[in-house]
Amino acid sequence: MTGEKLPLSFYTRPNVVQVAQDLLGKYLFTNIGGMVTGGIIVETEAYSGENDRACHAHLNRRTQRTEIMYHQGGVAYVYLVYGIYHLFNIITNEAGKADAVLIRAIEPTHGLEEMQLRRNMPVVKPNLTAGPGVMSIALGINKKHYGTNLTGDTIWIEDRGRQVSPESMAIGPRIGIDYAGDDALLPWRFWLKGNKWVSRKK
Repeated sequence: MTGEKLPLSFYTRPNVVQVAQDLLGKYLFTNIGGMVTGGIIVETEAYSGENDRACHAHLNRRTQRTEIMYHQGGVAYVYLVYGIYHLFNIITNEAGKADAVLIRAIEPTHGLEEMQLRRNMPVVKPNLTAGPGVMSIALGINKKHYGTNLTGDTIWIEDRGRQVSPESMAIGPRIGIDYAGDDALLPWRFWLKGNKWVSRKK
C-alpha cells in the first residue's frame, strides 16, 4: 500500500503534543543517495518552545543551532549529541513558536539491507532503529539535513491509513532531560504499546 505525504497543514497545527501523538503509526522515509529507507513511527516526544524548560528554544533562546526552530512547521531540526549521534526532530506550529517533535524510534519496513549496512549490523535486531541516534544513522540522516523541507523528496512522512487507538498508545515522561526540573515530568513521550522497536518500554 502506498500512502500520501503529510501536507504542510499537518505540521503547522498549534498543539505540539497532539502532533506528537498523531505521528505514531505514520511512515517516515528518507531518500539518500537514491536509496529509500523508512518505517513506522513508534515513539515520539513533544517539546514546546514557549513554556518547556526541556526545549532548546526555552526563554526565546536563538542560536545558530536553534534558529530553524523559529521557522514555520514542516522542516527538519537535526542536531548532534555526544559528538556522534544526530537526532531528527520535526518543527511544528506557526513561525516563531519553536515547537518540535523528536522522533525516537521507527519499526523498519523499507530498505532494511541499506539500514543494516549503515548500522554495520549483519542481522536485523530491534536496536537497528530503536533510539533516536541509531535511527538517524539507519535512515542516513545527519547535520546536512538541518532545515530540510518535509514535504519534499529527501525526508518525508506518509499516512498509509494505519490507525492508532488511544488504548494502543502509551504515555510517559520524556527521556534524558533531568535538567528541566518539573518539566522533566511532563507526560510528553508517546509510544506504541508492545512494539519491540520502541527504545524504552516504560
